Amino acid sequence: MKLAIRGGAPIRKKPFPPYKTIGKEEKRAVMEVLDSGVLSNYLGTWSEEFYGGPRVRKLEREWADYFGVKHAVSVNSATSGLYAAVGAAGAGPGDEVIVSPYSMSASATGALVYGAIPVFADIGDDIFCITPQSIRNCITPYTKAIIVVDLFGHPADMDEIMEIATTHHLLVIEDAAQAPGALYRGRFAGTLAHMGVFSLNYHKTIHCGEGGVVVTNDDRLAERLQLIRNHGEVVVKDKGTEDLVNLIGFNYRMTEIEAAIGREQLRKLERLLVPRIEAADYLSERLRSLPGIIPPVVRPDVRHGYYVYALRYDTDRIGIPRGQFVSALKAEGIPMVEGYVEPIYLEPAYQWRVGFGRDGFPFTFPSYRGQVNYDRGLCQVTERMHYRELMYTNVCHAGVEECDLRDVVDAFIKVFENIDELKG
Repeated sequence: MKLAIRGGAPIRKKPFPPYKTIGKEEKRAVMEVLDSGVLSNYLGTWSEEFYGGPRVRKLEREWADYFGVKHAVSVNSATSGLYAAVGAAGAGPGDEVIVSPYSMSASATGALVYGAIPVFADIGDDIFCITPQSIRNCITPYTKAIIVVDLFGHPADMDEIMEIATTHHLLVIEDAAQAPGALYRGRFAGTLAHMGVFSLNYHKTIHCGEGGVVVTNDDRLAERLQLIRNHGEVVVKDKGTEDLVNLIGFNYRMTEIEAAIGREQLRKLERLLVPRIEAADYLSERLRSLPGIIPPVVRPDVRHGYYVYALRYDTDRIGIPRGQFVSALKAEGIPMVEGYVEPIYLEPAYQWRVGFGRDGFPFTFPSYRGQVNYDRGLCQVTERMHYRELMYTNVCHAGVEECDLRDVVDAFIKVFENIDELKG
């Protein structure tokens, strides 16, 4: 068959089914909130309402019970959750926070918000998370915390990372925004560090439009998260809190409508996650025989969350650049993306070292005694993945049927069968 990119008929002529998770349960829950007339019940004072309304508190209890943790603190986004977690960890000017270069930008800028310096550790080329060895290479006397991202839904090597943190007296924040329901040695992703951050953004596995939840088993960290979420600076006196570091608060509060939707979505998590796994397994089984195509790695004792289905592409073995291959797949009607996000340290904020104010804070702050590098080539695996090898599709989710997945496989096979034409 002639390739669509050369004028032939495409394998797929219609869009893939959209991912829809909102149903009658969420509609009913929203109407109950509207009928109650209570859209938010927060007060920025030390009172019963400091902790929010009834549905916010129910979501937090149910989230904690589901994931088997002591505390769940709802927020208005996972970005807010990451910022609050960095604040709760006590990071500030003069400190360094080890972060991933291959993630949504907030996984690193949480450090900047508190005047700390992000230090980028390289990822592994199998599960795309920062590696224990790269973390070791980044630790200095100024390191305060580590933010680990469970990228694409596969948990990082958390046991070894936590051992490193214990040895060096560091706090670990697990960014599990893309990994709700994923498992690591029988434990939920997001519960493996001192604090874990989940996302309820609209394109995540479960969502309430915008929102997030931070979990922890530490009473002190939970208190600090709650204070940062809700104008902590005006609460600490009446509450009797004496350690005021980083307790200048924000409005990171979740609404009652978001909490009501979030509760219903949490109940659906397992049945929304399983189809992702089944679809990914279907593709991996059929694509792994194609030379130069490396399906997602799933480590032993791990359940992958498959936020997206990310593959590796071997240019040398296939014989054409990744971009040319991806263009051919897209012409066949398959949504495929090259790379993920540009390595964060190559963004202007890091290249120009401008954060807050005109003088380059925190990069130029006198109390910072370290030396940080943001040069191209800093994280070689990350750059290789982004610019040469990694590609992904978002077709693995509930609502996608076997016939849809078969089109993906057929498109790959068709491109391979015509690879010489593309080389020409």
